[in-house]
Amino acid sequence: MHKVLCSTLLALAPVMLYAQAPAGAMQHEEKATPIKDGGVFVSGWKATVDAGAIKQGQSEKDSSFKAEAGGFHIMTGPALTYWDSKKALKGDYTVSATFTEAQYMNRNDHPHPYGIAIAGEGGNGLYCAAYGNGTFIVRGFSPDAFQLGGRRPTANDAVHKAAGPGEPVTQMIAMQVKGDSVSCMINGATVATYNKSEVVGDGKLKSTDGFAGIRMAHNTDVTVKDFKVSK
Repeated sequence: MHKVLCSTLLALAPVMLYAQAPAGAMQHEEKATPIKDGGVFVSGWKATVDAGAIKQGQSEKDSSFKAEAGGFHIMTGPALTYWDSKKALKGDYTVSATFTEAQYMNRNDHPHPYGIAIAGEGGNGLYCAAYGNGTFIVRGFSPDAFQLGGRRPTANDAVHKAAGPGEPVTQMIAMQVKGDSVSCMINGATVATYNKSEVVGDGKLKSTDGFAGIRMAHNTDVTVKDFKVSK
């Protein structure tokens, strides 16, 4: 009986470990597929590539950021953040845009996020990003990564879900700094709000001032429209 129990536990161990692994853990082991003839092709925009991708020898030239149909078409190899150097942020503001994944998961076998980034300067950055499966995350860099709202993506009814792989899904995503609060809004609903003390401080942002931007996970293909900053 003891031998049977031990054998059963050993057989289940890999499954148990996988179930307990934090969301995104498997993504860190994935290889980002470079985009041919990539680069940043929109005037005034700059890119900050994730440190892990840089260690693998990748750069912004392995992703593509182009103007298209009144907006942008972004295809990523490595995960990175694009910053609009013409849109400096200070005090209270809202940054918003509409993101469309024309073919959900067309460059990956599971959902990858994309969204709005704020406070980009000197290694700083905070972003709210949606997945096409109805979940979202809020994360930051300073320059080391930090998490808000837990390690796993959070489900919310406001976040749209694709009907299935290859189907379109659109999200309107915004980040708002107002008084002592920083909020993440998706499709018109506030899905998360944090006091500035949770966002600015040791190991987090130096300030919520900086630049407006767009955050993209690796291996994504998204169009972005109506990117704007309002006071």
